[in-house]
Order: sequence, then C-alpha cells, then structure tokens
Amino acid sequence: MSSRHTGLDMGHLYALSHLDALESEAVHIFREVAGEFENPVILFSGGKDSILMLRLALKAFAPAPVPFALLHVDTGHNFPEVLAYRDRTVERYGLRLHVASVQDYIDRGVLRERADGTRNPLQTLPLTERIRTERFDAVFGGGRRDEEKARAKERVFSLRDEFSQWDPRRQRPELWNLYNGRHAPGEHVRVFPLSNWTELDVWQYIAREGIDLPAIYYAHEREVFERGGMWLTAGQWGGPREGERVEKRQVRYRTVGDMSCTGAVDSDATTIEKVITEIAASRLTERGATRADDKLSEAAMEDRKREGYF
Repeated sequence: MSSRHTGLDMGHLYALSHLDALESEAVHIFREVAGEFENPVILFSGGKDSILMLRLALKAFAPAPVPFALLHVDTGHNFPEVLAYRDRTVERYGLRLHVASVQDYIDRGVLRERADGTRNPLQTLPLTERIRTERFDAVFGGGRRDEEKARAKERVFSLRDEFSQWDPRRQRPELWNLYNGRHAPGEHVRVFPLSNWTELDVWQYIAREGIDLPAIYYAHEREVFERGGMWLTAGQWGGPREGERVEKRQVRYRTVGDMSCTGAVDSDATTIEKVITEIAASRLTERGATRADDKLSEAAMEDRKREGYF
C-alpha cells in the first residue's frame, strides 16, 4: 500500500539524524580515498578526533580490517594517558603504527628546542619527511572547520605540493560532495572527514557509540599553574617559571596537544553527559580556549599549515 493511502510520511521515516548524516559522509570519504589512492595513512594521536576518525574507518570497512596504517608525530611531551591509549588501540585492532619522533630530530641537530619550551610547532618537519619517505599519497587528519579560522578555509580534500605546503588558492571546489584527488608525483592530499563536525557533534557521537576516551577528557584533580590565562600542567616541560604558583584544581582537557602548550579548563564534568552540557553552554572554541601554540600570532595556525602542519 502506498504512503498516500496509509497516510504515513515515508520521507520522515527514512530521514537521517544529523549524526547519521555526518557518519554517512565520513564513511563515504574513507571509501572514496580507499578507491582512489594507493598508500593512505591516518594521523592518530590518541586524541578524541583521531579516535573518532578511527571508529568511522572501522565502520567504513567492517567486517574487513582498516586498510590504512596509522601515523603519530611524537613530540616527546605527550600526556602519558594519551600514549597509553594509543598503544592499547593499536594492539586491540592489530593496526600498523608509524611514529615520527621530534626528539630524534633534536638529537641529530636538525631541530632546536624553542625558548618557550613547546614542541608542537616542531612537528612539521618530522611529519612531512615521514610522508615523503613512506610515499603516503593521502593523509587523513582530524581537523574540523569549527576549530579555527585557518581550518575553516580547508577543503575535505586538501592538495599539498611536493614540499607538503598548503596554498589556499590551489584548492579545488567540492560541489555535490564530489572530491578531486588528482595530484602530481611528489604531491599528496590531506583528507579531513570530520570537516563538517562540531565539537558538540563529536561528543554526542562518542556518547551514542559508547566510545572510550583517555581519562584527561573528564574532570580530575591535577597540579597546574596559570600562564596567559590558561591552566598548564606542572611538570618537567615548560614550567612553572619563577613567579608562577602551582595549585591543585579540578580540570579537564578539551583538546590534546603537548603538555607544555595545552591548557586545561576548570570543570566538574566527570561524565560524558556533563561534558556535553558544558560544551553546549561554552562560547569559546576548544583551540581558542586551550592552545597556547595558536596564540603565537593572529595567523599562527595558517602560517604552520602553509609549511605543512596538520
């Protein structure tokens, strides 16, 4: 019997929720890359966005294994909880993990420590050299357009030249979700399947799917000190400096980078439901509120992206 006779709105019955639509788009992107490129890799740090990317990749190819390796650029200043999560995940799913170490480049004299102590800006060279030596032609990243104004310019398929540099003027239109992965020898494409997700979307999907995250994403007690309006972790990297007072506070992390440049936020959100409520009420983006490396200049992120950064 037709919907006209039953009085049912069949369009409503088959409508996707906004999370289902985002999931479907990301799954399509993973499959598109698998069919179009020869040697893709997923950037995986153990942060929530890379965890979400991996979950979507698992869904895209189930019951087969994910046909891509993982790549982590290890600054040497990572949160121990995040590294432990990374290693458990690799073992659980039987994945191949490439690690590009910033410390190796410092030991060889290729890179020098920065005066401010952070190593996040030093990741570009290890990343781009590993892409070149392994001949990765597509690199999945977890960047989202809501994070930062430079990332808002990014296409889903973002062409990088033979030096891994990004030129906004060379980016291609993506009408009707049609993606152009053509590139010259030596070039590659950065792929952002989470481009259209927001921080709130990410957390709502994590809640729906029951995805486990490193404990630092939830409120916990930690020794921190204030610098530049942010609570930074007290430890061997980056501080505290003279005059900066260490105190114990209940905090959580909205985003994960170096311990030396990632700020915590005061929070009592010990559960995923409380985190979602907290994010819904926030008027600051996660990077704007918590990343000291993005505050080096007004165009800090765009400058790094032009050099080959994530």
